[in-house]
Order: sequence, then C-alpha cells, then structure tokens
Amino acid sequence: MTTPKTLSVAQGRAGLASRAVPGRDRRELAAIFAGGVVGALLRVALLQTHAWAAPGWPWVTFAENILGTFLLGYFATRLQERLPLSAYRRPLLGTGFCGAFTTFSTMQLELLQMLDARRYGLALAYAAASIILGYGSVHLATLYVRRARTVL
Repeated sequence: MTTPKTLSVAQGRAGLASRAVPGRDRRELAAIFAGGVVGALLRVALLQTHAWAAPGWPWVTFAENILGTFLLGYFATRLQERLPLSAYRRPLLGTGFCGAFTTFSTMQLELLQMLDARRYGLALAYAAASIILGYGSVHLATLYVRRARTVL
C-alpha cells in the first residue's frame, strides 16, 4: 500500500521528467543544432577536399578559423545592429554555424603535433597568426557592417 508521502514523491518525479528545463527553448536548441549541422558538414567537406594542402602549415584549418571568425563578427554585428531582433538567428548563425565551422580544437591538436615534432617556431607563428588574424577579421567584419550602414 502506498502512503500519501510516497505518492507525492512519485508524482513529483513524473512531473519533473515531463517538464522542460526552465530557460531552454526547444526552437532555440533546434536552431543551434541546424546551424551546427551545416557548419560541421561544410568544415568536413573543406577538410576532405583540401587534405593534400597541409604538409607543414595547416592551411585548411587556418582558413576555416579566419573565415569563421569573420562570419561571426559579421553575423553578430548585423543581427544586433541592422536587423529586427530575432530569438533564433543568432543561435542559428553564431552559436550553431560558426561554432561548428570554426575548429579551434583541431588547431590545438595541430599545435601539439608541432610541439611534439619540436617545430616551436612554426607552432608559435601558427598560434600568433590565428589569434591576431582571428581578432582582426572580427574587427573588419564589424567595421564592414557598420560602414555599410552609414554609407547606405
């Protein structure tokens, strides 16, 4: 026989399982997922079609990260300052697409491989160029969006 206390605990557990996590929007998560799928597929396609281009300097990863940071700067500025607010564009394009298209984890692995091979100068140049050009590309994209607004 169940007591009233047991029923309330069981009902409480069932109620928690059926409720969504507070502050989580399923459509927002779907937008992140959809953008992530497209970004990851594009990244993998570029890596597979240009795998031959990385004997010393990892050009494909480098180009993807610089392009991805430019797109992130463009999307973030344009969506914030030029377009009507939307709950799903930034998660789709910024978090989802740009997050999956850029591959800083691969960059870290490439840096470790360079260090293991005692190619310290190449590792330092790759890390510095990635950081400097990444920040620079975000800055250029932001300037581009803001300049387009003042010119038009």
